[in-house]
Amino acid sequence: MITALPASRVPDPRDAPTMRWGIVGPGWIAERFARSLRRFTDQQVTAVASRSLDRAREFAGRTGIDTAYGSYDELYASDAVDIVYVATPHTEHRSCALGAIARGKHVLVEKPLALDAAGATDIADAAARAGVFAGEAMWTRFLPKFDVIDSVLSSGMLGRVDTVIADHGEHFGPDHRIFDPTLAGGPLLDLGTYVVSLAYTVLGPPATVSAVGLPANDEINGQISALLTAESGAHAVLTTTMTSTTPTTASLCGTEATLHVPGPFFMPGPFTVTAHSGASVTYDEAPGLQVDGLHYAAVDASRAIADGRLQSSVHPLADAVGTLAVLDELRAQVGIEFPVSR
Repeated sequence: MITALPASRVPDPRDAPTMRWGIVGPGWIAERFARSLRRFTDQQVTAVASRSLDRAREFAGRTGIDTAYGSYDELYASDAVDIVYVATPHTEHRSCALGAIARGKHVLVEKPLALDAAGATDIADAAARAGVFAGEAMWTRFLPKFDVIDSVLSSGMLGRVDTVIADHGEHFGPDHRIFDPTLAGGPLLDLGTYVVSLAYTVLGPPATVSAVGLPANDEINGQISALLTAESGAHAVLTTTMTSTTPTTASLCGTEATLHVPGPFFMPGPFTVTAHSGASVTYDEAPGLQVDGLHYAAVDASRAIADGRLQSSVHPLADAVGTLAVLDELRAQVGIEFPVSR
């Protein structure tokens, strides 16, 4: 009988060794990252860089950062920066990560790690050669609730998981950057990454991938639905769209019980495990937003660096590359072409 859930093993974020962070790309997610670090950790954000010095200065003033640079190279060269958080558009992730690594900096790259698996492999290989940390800030993987979900899965509480169901749909207006084909727009990398990463984490690399798409307009994809099958025969049924708002829920369905995460499944919040007998237990956590959770990936990186590890044990680079390989296959089947391959 299901009576209790395991406790989260995620340490207190304030116990992590302090690193000096430099932010490249002062956009929406970067601001939430900076505020999350300031609110919940002892990490220091010492610099921000943009190709526009005015934009960097404005961001620095708004977020309390001391130093602003008008070029990425200046930040990479700074002796006051230990690790670079790359928050540029997807199309620049690979080049910015490689630029920082070449200067001997550790890097944490906003998801996705690169446009494709080949670009992600380039980053992983460069970091290994340079002896620096590289990670993908797939922030959901580092949340305390997903640590508890990992424990539930490894305990066998659900039995054999045969079905993963997840969706992530948000409606965006045509003036949003997600509609820009030159920035690898469309829902796949912004939203679909979450559902594919979840399926990859639970079921492993898929044996088969099948996908259908729906265009948003003449230039860009608007929706993808996919069926992934694992080596075990288990199925993942996934949907991502930017043309409508979906429940954004996730269910991990096993032979003994089902774990259901209400929407938005990828943010802080509760989930419930229900046995087939009807008994259930709930992980009770207040719903949160990005600012409540982005810091967990950062402190995981700081702990890894302090321990002399070159990647995360929670979300290793192989998982980031593997997830991108699935996204590559989805893109190929639907006929999505990005402006640059890497």
